[in-house]
Amino acid sequence: MTATKVMTHPSETPAPTGTMKALVYGGPGKKTLEDRPRPTLLKPTDAVVKVAKTTICGTDLHILKGDVPSCEPGRILGHEGVGVVESVGTAVTEFNPGDRVLISCITSCAKCAACKKGMYSHCSDGGWILGHLIDGTQAEYVRIPHADTSLHPIPPGSDEEALVMLSDILPTGYECGVLNGKVEPGATVAIVGAGPVGLAALLTAQFYSPAQIIVIDVDDNRLATAKRLGATVVVNNVDGKAAESVMQITGGRGVDTAIEAVGVPATFGVCEAIVAAGGTLANIGVHGKKVDLHLERLWSHNIALTTRLVDTVTTPLLLRTVEAKKIDPKLLITHHFRHADTLEAYDTFGRAAATKALKVIVDI
Repeated sequence: MTATKVMTHPSETPAPTGTMKALVYGGPGKKTLEDRPRPTLLKPTDAVVKVAKTTICGTDLHILKGDVPSCEPGRILGHEGVGVVESVGTAVTEFNPGDRVLISCITSCAKCAACKKGMYSHCSDGGWILGHLIDGTQAEYVRIPHADTSLHPIPPGSDEEALVMLSDILPTGYECGVLNGKVEPGATVAIVGAGPVGLAALLTAQFYSPAQIIVIDVDDNRLATAKRLGATVVVNNVDGKAAESVMQITGGRGVDTAIEAVGVPATFGVCEAIVAAGGTLANIGVHGKKVDLHLERLWSHNIALTTRLVDTVTTPLLLRTVEAKKIDPKLLITHHFRHADTLEAYDTFGRAAATKALKVIVDI
């Protein structure tokens, strides 16, 4: 955006009033689609966005399971989406009402010590707050704090459905899995979990031309999708013997990068079992239960273990990559729903093995 852009004072662009439909968390196992007040500007750095398309994340399912107790009942869920700016605060300089925008799952003030280190996820006045600590995007309107640094302009002619994948899963797979996992040309990579985030890691790992990408899951449909998206080998772990298979595939050496993309003890254990000496175990999954770290075996193994909450620092890079058609995140979309059918969308997404769902798009 240019510095000469003429801004409109929020008094000239009043925030919406009245009510809206929203997907509301009611406590573990409880969710409802109900009427809620439309958000208004609370700070000069805020924007209110009319949501056009949103989606459901595995993290939303973790919230519904009670794995994220910091998300309190009454919260509107959702942290992904695209939309149109409805109103802006007086301090917003990069966006005007009517601008089409990509909503980042991470809110960044760009000024605190964490943000200056590129750790937007640990922003002292932001981080992962949408659909977690403040109301999120599974609604007709959403308030975005620090709008200048938490929204991205959508290039004209872009496929907005594809860009929904850039709110969270694509930067998550790339930053937490591929970059933290130190994927390199010629390396052997294993991705444990072929859900949307694991598949996002698969797509972006190919930027670095690894020699082999092994994808592990218990769902044959997802493994077939992984194969279509570039996996060199797929392993079904329904028998619990994936680690043995990977060690056979790698001649007993293991993998240079093991990416955990599920968030349960069993998949973390697979990663521990297959990471090669000198390799990296990159955790992506949201863990609601403790896992065992087998230092009795790994203490001498020269491995690196990385954890990360996505920072979305790579979103501009990924936007350019998608615009250049180097990757097509729309391949991850399997289902479409109207906003009125959001509960059905949750049911479909939550029963992915039966419904063959990856990412669902909810049109608001």
